[in-house]
Amino acid sequence: MNAPTALTEADFEPSPSTHRAEQLSRPSLSYWQDAWRRLKNNTRAIISLYLIMALAFFTIIGPLLWTQDPAAQDLDQISQAPALPKTARLVADYVPWQVPISAEHPAEPDDYPDRLDPVTDFRTSGIATTQSVRLTWSPVNEAGGYSIYRSETRPDGLMGLGLPLETVSGGNILGFEDRLNLKSQSYFYSIVPTDGFDEFDVVTTIQVNPEQSITQSQAILQGLATPEDLPGQAITLAFHPFGTDYLGRDILARLMQGAQVSLFIGVVAPLIYVLFGVFYGGFAGYLGGKVDQLMMRFADFVVALPFLLFMILFKIAFGIGPGESGVMPMLVALILLLWPGTARLVRGQVLKIREQGYIEAARLLGGNSSYLILRHIIPNTMGVILVTLTFAVPSAIFTEAFLSFIGMGVAPPTPSWGSMCNEGVKTMLSHPHELFFPALFISITVLAFNLLGDGLTEALDSKMRSRDL
Repeated sequence: MNAPTALTEADFEPSPSTHRAEQLSRPSLSYWQDAWRRLKNNTRAIISLYLIMALAFFTIIGPLLWTQDPAAQDLDQISQAPALPKTARLVADYVPWQVPISAEHPAEPDDYPDRLDPVTDFRTSGIATTQSVRLTWSPVNEAGGYSIYRSETRPDGLMGLGLPLETVSGGNILGFEDRLNLKSQSYFYSIVPTDGFDEFDVVTTIQVNPEQSITQSQAILQGLATPEDLPGQAITLAFHPFGTDYLGRDILARLMQGAQVSLFIGVVAPLIYVLFGVFYGGFAGYLGGKVDQLMMRFADFVVALPFLLFMILFKIAFGIGPGESGVMPMLVALILLLWPGTARLVRGQVLKIREQGYIEAARLLGGNSSYLILRHIIPNTMGVILVTLTFAVPSAIFTEAFLSFIGMGVAPPTPSWGSMCNEGVKTMLSHPHELFFPALFISITVLAFNLLGDGLTEALDSKMRSRDL
């Protein structure tokens, strides 16, 4: 039998490995760090996040940079489309015009004529400006009056004469002054002779291009001129990059002020009712049993309440009459009636989380219900809460816009995007920019929050994290 071999320390040395130690391909990330990494990889969500940041800058910092008064009326630029800065002729303050009257021509014809000759020498008197266009003509034999029309396109005979401005009663009256919302564009003025009652089928048309102008008093009031400036000088008018509305108010300034109202309602109301829904649903889901059933049946009851009816009741309760802004009733209605959706989502998450092992361990260590909900359960539902909030904000903004559009929300002259759309619809065909810009801001805001909500849904999904590993 062989003798045992003595072992030395060298026999216990580890054998050299020919394989490299496995290393982690990337550093370990926490849940929120990994969610942010995946959110940054979502191009649509990041662009939406930048848009929301730009809207916040537009709402908070914008009024400090663009100091136009949203309530100031620029009567020389009513319903102006977006354009570069304009220059205008400085003219003297308005003085009523003495309309020329022919002493040789009778005011009424002796008999009803069978035909009348067309008006001759139909022309402008003086310089045609956006303050006034003065028209004169020669008398027509046996005419008892004249009808004046204005159109933006050249008429074809008696067709397309346009807006009837005046029916001059008297064949000896040989002038008319137009001061109705004139702009620096081409107009076609037509005159039709009458026998005092009926028009005849003879038309005389001239084209007039009023020059942009501003009176001395208005220029001094707006700080564009001094009392020493003489009529005839060129004055640079106030710049309105988004144009003006039907009262000459700057649309850009009103969009900024309207954003403060719309985003205040769209952010504050969801924050409050989502927070209430989180706690309500958290406690209902954690306590379970009959308490859960009772609490959720009350939530079902709130869901069944008609929003518009309670909006009307809240307006009456707050003493807000027709034509007055109902910001507070709208805020209260949103908070009191829209929390059950969040409560249901959180309750469903809590019912799943409360059965986890770490919840049971915390309970065995002495944690009470409030501690478990606030410290463990609600933090683990933050993904659902954030996604719910991002979808609740555009819903509240759209609700405010809809209520203001139908006249139950923010009322003029206080601007909001919805009330501006309501005003812009009335002039949509002639001045579409008054509707386009507030509708565009509503659409961009709602779209940005929805796309961000989609991105957060993917980024905060724990299944997505395990799939990427």
